Parts: sequence; C-alpha cells; structure tokens
Amino acid sequence: MNRLSRSSHARRRWSTVAVASVAVAGLAVSLSACAGDAAPKAPENKISQGVWPSYYPSDYGSIVDAAKKEGGELTIYSNTDQENWAPIFRDFQKKYPFVTKISANNLDSDEVFQKQLSETATGNAPADILATNAVQAWAKYDDAPDRVLAYKSPELAKLPDFAQVMPNVYALSMDPVGLAYNEQLLGGNPTSIADLAKIVSADPAKFKNKITTRDVSGSFGFTVSKGFVDGDSDAWSQLAKILPSARPETSSGTQIDKITSGEYLAGFFISSAVAFPQETKAQGIFKFVFPKDGTVVLGRGIGITPKGPHPATAKLFLDFVLSEEGQNAVAEGGLTAYRDSVKQAEGLHTYGEIVSQAGEDAIIRVPYTITSDADVKAFTDKWNGMLGK
Repeated sequence: MNRLSRSSHARRRWSTVAVASVAVAGLAVSLSACAGDAAPKAPENKISQGVWPSYYPSDYGSIVDAAKKEGGELTIYSNTDQENWAPIFRDFQKKYPFVTKISANNLDSDEVFQKQLSETATGNAPADILATNAVQAWAKYDDAPDRVLAYKSPELAKLPDFAQVMPNVYALSMDPVGLAYNEQLLGGNPTSIADLAKIVSADPAKFKNKITTRDVSGSFGFTVSKGFVDGDSDAWSQLAKILPSARPETSSGTQIDKITSGEYLAGFFISSAVAFPQETKAQGIFKFVFPKDGTVVLGRGIGITPKGPHPATAKLFLDFVLSEEGQNAVAEGGLTAYRDSVKQAEGLHTYGEIVSQAGEDAIIRVPYTITSDADVKAFTDKWNGMLGK
C-alpha cells in the first residue's frame, strides 16, 4: 500500500438537471476551507463553450458530433450526492449546451454495481457512467471482462500518476476521511488517531460509547478502516485503546449529526464530503482534521459502461471532469480535486491541502484491488471483537 466517499446513503433518489434549472448548482459555493485556514475567495469557473484543449486529439470533434446525435441525455449510476454533482452538471452543460438532461441516482455504494449487473442481465442497460468510491466493489465488478468501456482520456497525461485507479477507470476526486470531534465536549484537540487514543485512555468512563467509527461490514467502512491499518504499522495498538469505547455507524452523516449534538464526543474515518460543510455550519462545535498518523484517501472511481445508450456524451463527460474546468467544479461541489492546477480557495478543497495539513508521509491512498473473503472475515472479526459491548 502506498503511503503518501462517501457515506452510505439512507435516501435514494433521482435528480434531473437541465439547462433551465442549473441555477440550483450554486448551493455548494458556500463551503469554506477548513476552519482556521485563510484561503482566497474562489474565482469564477469560466467555461469555454464547445472548446477543448490543444493537446486533445485532432479528431476530437468527431466525438462531439457523435454526442450531438445522441439526444442530449446522460445517465449516471452513483453513490454521490446531488449537491456534489450540481456544479459539475452545471458547468458541463455550459460547455456542451446540447446536453439538456443529466440523470444521476443516489444509491448505496455497492448498489451501483448490483443495479448495473441486474439490468444488463435482462438486456436493459440505461446507465452511461458508473461513479462510486466503493473500492472493493469496483475491483470485483471490473474483475470480469467487458464491464467498462476501453477509453483513454486525453487528460490522463496532465494528471498525477494515481489518476487512473484501474484500467479505464479514473478518479473523479481524491476524497480523504478524517477525525472529527465536538470541540466543546471532547476535552482536547487531537490531530491523530494516536492523540485520540491517548485522550480516551486517560478517562475510559467518560468515553464509554461516546466514540463512533464506521461499520466495517459495509464496503466503505471496511475499505477505509483496513486502509488505515495497512498504512500505519502502529494502527492496531492505537485502535485497541479506542474501539472498546466505540460504536459503529453506517453513515458519515449520522456520525456527524451525533457528534454535533454531543451524543458522541468524537469519531474517525468520516467522509470529508459531508464533514467539510458541517465544520463551516457548526463552527466552534464541530471540528474535522486529517490524522497525521494516517489519512486515508479514496479515489472516487468513474468509468463508462460498454453498452450505454450515450457513449460519446459519456466520453465528453469523463474528459470534462478530469479537465481543469471540471476539477474546479468537482471542488466546488464539496469533493476533493486532485489536479495540480486547481488551487485551494474558499469553498474549494484540494489534494494539496490534505498533503499540507497531514503531511506527505501520512497520506494513504487505497489501491483498487480485491481483498479475499477470508481476509475480509479475518479483519472484520478482529475489528468487531475490539468494539465495546
């Protein structure tokens, strides 16, 4: 594992974003940088309509022409919230205004693939794009042939070497999970899992059932928890001091609500996509930090389906989200952009920001590989065996 999501969703819904309604996309611009960090105001993301970079293939216009003949629609199966998508859809439609309807559902991480596979089996394959940060599920899904369209984005050469998480599957964003706590109630300012372990160990009675962690029986919880353990040689010894006081939750949103209310005093491995805006809304109560002894970062995988009805439009969309314009929109929506040319600003979070705050050596990027069932069971049994009863 190299050292350097999103939560499960209780709500499942469809959203259609059309040119006439893209104004709603601005709801994410109020997100600010981590409390205490001075960041410049984010500039307007200026979109060049129907124009692509000079380093694109000379025949790229043929993809655009093909997309124009596909009816102006795009369907995405994902576990990504609508507020995250909104600026991306808005700016993509500015660039290619003939795309008038984008439908994106909001499924649990593993359901993205379950839905795609069940529909494909019946001969019905409406999805053009799959996007989720379910690393293990992505790896299992793509282990079979012909489940992702072979496509090399012209943006690849302009991105970091970790941009392609699997063949033909790219990182839409690089989203960290972190440590959160109630500033008024915790009684300390931890900057690492080891710090939290020290605080909990000093007063076990105070923290009994007052710490929350992710349920490792879910794809997201397993991935981020195992990622931390694999990336930090001291992880189990620190976790042994915390887990007896901890209770698992299946959603970062639930964890955040309960930390803010005081039901929990702290929690760890919480998605930044929902923690960033909460820190802004609950200043002085809710604090979110990147653990200096290991900050797990998940690439949010995005790939094109091989039998979707709008393949050319899907290629345009994939290239757009990897472009500088697209990555600015990704950051505006509350996800973490990783293209070097995207700079941290008020409301825009970047991979460079994580490195700056946690330290280069603390970054743990989770690879898109399959963990065997036996290893999954061994890990979850050990983890759950440490939890408080």
